[in-house]
Amino acid sequence: MQPRPQATTLAYRPMRSFFRHPTDIPLEVQHDRHPVDRRTLCDVSHGGLCFRHANRLAPGDTVTVRIPAVSPPFEATSRVVWCQTEGDGFQVGVEFLDQQDLYRARMIEQVCQIEHYRREMREKHGRSLSSQEAALEWIS
Repeated sequence: MQPRPQATTLAYRPMRSFFRHPTDIPLEVQHDRHPVDRRTLCDVSHGGLCFRHANRLAPGDTVTVRIPAVSPPFEATSRVVWCQTEGDGFQVGVEFLDQQDLYRARMIEQVCQIEHYRREMREKHGRSLSSQEAALEWIS
């Protein structure tokens, strides 16, 4: 596998410099040249998101990412930083254009991680936890 391209301007940050959090959050990506692509978020970093997409997107392209699994749904405009071939599609890294969106995406990612933990405790250990109980255990 080829290393991910690193950004070359101050507006872009090298993606490898951020700690990543694997996720399984449903994600919708809207690009003006392509219909809405429903995918799963690969990870959230301190700079943006990574996801698989059916089409090649060019660095600098603007996309709207939407996470419908939360209420109200999260929606943010992002800029493509890198895109590389992976299997029958592409892995795409984007950065948020607004710092508030980055903060909100990190919060959503944490909520989804807690729900993932809650599901895992029920399925693997037979423990039924409330969302609050799961959050307290996950945080500790």
